[in-house]
Amino acid sequence: MEEAIAILAVVCIALHLIFRFLIPDMQHYALWPLYVALVFGGGPLIYELFKKLLSFQFESDLLAGISIVSSIFLKEYLAGAFVVLMLSGGQAIESYAVRTASRVLQALAKRAPTIAHRRRNDDFEEISVDQIAIGDSLQIFPHEICPVDGEVTDGNGVMDESYLTGEPFLIAKAPGSSVLSGAINGDASLTIKATKLASDSRYAKIIEVMRETEQKRPQMRRLADQLGAWYTPLAILIALLAWIFSGDAVRFLAVLVIATPCPLLLAIPVAIIGSISLCASRGILIKNPIVLEQLDQCRTMILDKTGTLTYGKPTLTEQQMFEESDPKEILKMVASVERYSKHPLAGAITDKAAEEGVPFVETKEIHEVKGEGLQGVVDGHEIRITSRKALKQFGIDTARLPQGAGLECIILIDGKLAACYRFRDAPRSDSSSFIKHLGPKHAFKKVMIVSGDREEEVKYLANYVGISEIYAGKSPEEKVAIVTRETKQDKTAYLGDGINDAPALVVATVGIAFGNNSDITAEAAGAVIMENTLERVDEFLHISRRMRKIALQSALGGMLLSIIGMVVAALGFLPPVAGAISQEIIDILAIMNSLRTIWRPVTLTDMPFKERK
Repeated sequence: MEEAIAILAVVCIALHLIFRFLIPDMQHYALWPLYVALVFGGGPLIYELFKKLLSFQFESDLLAGISIVSSIFLKEYLAGAFVVLMLSGGQAIESYAVRTASRVLQALAKRAPTIAHRRRNDDFEEISVDQIAIGDSLQIFPHEICPVDGEVTDGNGVMDESYLTGEPFLIAKAPGSSVLSGAINGDASLTIKATKLASDSRYAKIIEVMRETEQKRPQMRRLADQLGAWYTPLAILIALLAWIFSGDAVRFLAVLVIATPCPLLLAIPVAIIGSISLCASRGILIKNPIVLEQLDQCRTMILDKTGTLTYGKPTLTEQQMFEESDPKEILKMVASVERYSKHPLAGAITDKAAEEGVPFVETKEIHEVKGEGLQGVVDGHEIRITSRKALKQFGIDTARLPQGAGLECIILIDGKLAACYRFRDAPRSDSSSFIKHLGPKHAFKKVMIVSGDREEEVKYLANYVGISEIYAGKSPEEKVAIVTRETKQDKTAYLGDGINDAPALVVATVGIAFGNNSDITAEAAGAVIMENTLERVDEFLHISRRMRKIALQSALGGMLLSIIGMVVAALGFLPPVAGAISQEIIDILAIMNSLRTIWRPVTLTDMPFKERK
């Protein structure tokens, strides 16, 4: 309804202006469009506001409703139509934001596969995902989304599970490996055995959690309503006192005309629109305008790990040698073999070689035996790149290997243990400075990591960036519970980039999607940082603070001038027409100040270190 009323108000105001100034023969009918706007647009709005009055909800909208009625009595029909437009437009924006969760569900459902390929002997048939039974053999084609949770029975490849689990890398899949519904298959076709029904699989559970979070979305009071909560009853009180003590109803109307909360209904939206424009120029897309009002008030920052505080790809961080060998010589041989591999860690090894200026050399007899790893011959040496688990079949004692979980590969040269390569998801170069400045510069009282990744990896990152409170290995349901608990204690900002973050983004006070990796995450968030750098997040924090400061200046300054005008009108020195003109001047001053938000200041970040990677 709000959208329809806003459109009606725009059309009616436009017709009024056309009839009045462009078509002389129609001047006699110029007021008719305004009557339509006030009756069919203002009527429903006034009815809703009357119900608020009965429940003692004194918000800025309520005073706008009284202003509509007053404009009719004063025959200021154009002003009343503008108030109808402002009121319905603000409500339309709010309704748009409330529908976000439903769009996320639609996006999740749209992404979910509807067809599966069930194997029958040497052939396969297409069936509906709902027809999949536990134990069915399914073929997952390259780049397809896995329809159900299952176990690989044939084929070797990789899957991208990062959106679902928080694990940062492509995960290698071989017979016996588990797979999750919603994961994206790599270049190789895989055969899996369904271990769960589609309705019980991981992706379906995320949709279920997303649906539940619609009921947990925090109700946020707009800045205009917070100010209107005391301004509205004050204006009505002054108007009533003027009427009672003077016995003149015109004074009541005169007070209400100058009390029209245009600094709230106009100045604050203009400040928000200007800030949205500034955000867009910095690669920050605002999905829900309320986040600009709320972000500067958040006191708890909750961060996902993978792709947010890290780059989301494996990096070779440790090369442990077991013989007196030159690490670069070992790296040269290993990288020369790995450049022929599609294993998830191969790229990290070849990148390390390029970083250290290590050249590739000719490699022969490259092949990969299932369960034994990749091998080749370099400079007459047999190079085998395998796993800790596979060492037993080569008769090698694992006692010399470093302890601890994590991604690793073992290097054998001529059948002897030569090196252990360990990998981590590298922290962003600006992550530590970003975290350390959140408290002193942005008044955050608590900073925490909530991740689906392994505890060891989360602890390593937390120690690196300086965060003491962590939650590792958390499912989307557990993330929602943690964010809901924290939001009850204080306003929260949640920063994440995966599908597994979407439910938590919805229940946080402000949800920020980092990067443009997932349409679903972007739909769930109130804002989207398009560029993968924490400097843009810091800019968003500053834009929010600046917007709120300027909006308060405009609103409070305009309200102060209006209160002065109300007192003058109550004393009988400001008739309704003069009050309307005075209010217009106040509105212009408030709007001009709010327009400052569109101008970019000299600096938008105070981070001590800017990312250059």
